[in-house]
Amino acid sequence: MSEPVLLKKSNKLANVCYDIRGELLQTANRMEAEGQRIIKLNIGNPAPFGLLAPEEIVRDVAMNLPEASGYSDSQGIFAARKAVLQYYQAKGLVSATDVGDVYIGNGVSELIVMTMQALLDDGDEVLIPMPDYPLWTAATNLAGGKAVHYRCKEEDDWQPDLADIQSKITPATKGIVIINPNNPTGAVYPEHTLRAIADIAKKHNLVIMADEIYDRILYDDAVHIPMCTISNDCLVLTYNGLSKSHRIAGYRSGWLMLSGKKDHAQDFIEGLTMLASMRLCANTPAQYAIQTAMGGYQSMQALTAPTGRLCKQRDLAVNRLNAIKGISCTLPKGAFYCFAKIDRSVYPIDDDMKFMMELLIEEKVLMVQGTGFNWDLPDHFRVVFLPNLSDLEDAMDRLERFFAKKRLEFGTE
Repeated sequence: MSEPVLLKKSNKLANVCYDIRGELLQTANRMEAEGQRIIKLNIGNPAPFGLLAPEEIVRDVAMNLPEASGYSDSQGIFAARKAVLQYYQAKGLVSATDVGDVYIGNGVSELIVMTMQALLDDGDEVLIPMPDYPLWTAATNLAGGKAVHYRCKEEDDWQPDLADIQSKITPATKGIVIINPNNPTGAVYPEHTLRAIADIAKKHNLVIMADEIYDRILYDDAVHIPMCTISNDCLVLTYNGLSKSHRIAGYRSGWLMLSGKKDHAQDFIEGLTMLASMRLCANTPAQYAIQTAMGGYQSMQALTAPTGRLCKQRDLAVNRLNAIKGISCTLPKGAFYCFAKIDRSVYPIDDDMKFMMELLIEEKVLMVQGTGFNWDLPDHFRVVFLPNLSDLEDAMDRLERFFAKKRLEFGTE
């Protein structure tokens, strides 16, 4: 009997990276299995931090379980898709009338992967912000495309660099991704920025892919403007869901809506519909959360108000980070994250993942390095500020101690 040939992963995964659940998390899990307590600031999952789903949603999903045992329509149940349309109608998209333009997915993640599989041929390029939510880059590469990263400017509150976008468009560019509010930076884009991006997309016949999963998680005076209300001259794909705003990440309840110019995109839409049919349908019980969630009282507003838990936690995280020598952080206007900068004249590191591994092992705090979000220098890290104030203070104390120790090691105190 011959020795089995070494079974390797597909070459299609060669350029696929998702460090949010990568080596750092695996190390943290091993440490926890040994009995160590880890403060996990690596993932935007509200439930483990006591940010639970509204009772109304849990009740309505439970009430509809008898109707949710079978497959639904491959694009989703009618009531959920209609509620999505009405949500965007209320935002100003009066042309949102056809439930056939809405696809319900097992979270936005599934819909991103489906989109790239339906859209891209080998070598097609997609413009993706840097830093990004890494699933966008991974899904592009997995589909045979090429992720081309356009810079967001930290000195301008992480707004997209329009000149950089223009400079990176080639005949192979198929679309542009906008993450607004942004993960990992917390930036919220003003109307003039969105209109400028829409003008670029129109000029170059690009598909706009707008990831707006954090659109209800806003602080201070920030206002979110849906991209679908800005552009009617090109195809706009809007991605959103309930994982963050309604704290039901485990339900896997998200949607994709098509709007704008669609006549030239019928073949792509047919491909998207085919992929939706191939996975049969999205999780049916969770679809019954959507109609309930889209209207009525929005409990997230109380959490993000100046007196709310999330706003207080954001302020604590930003203030504590900025108080550490050689660390700086812009104020996030949305989402759950700070994207902090490391001054490499104070901490002369070349490997930010190794640096975060040292933090994990020495201080038992888990975070993700900036290069895990496709940032091009080892000089950032993302902090999730979901823990309550007491646990967050503990995490910041540990960070402060870690960085003080590193300054002594580097001789930069």
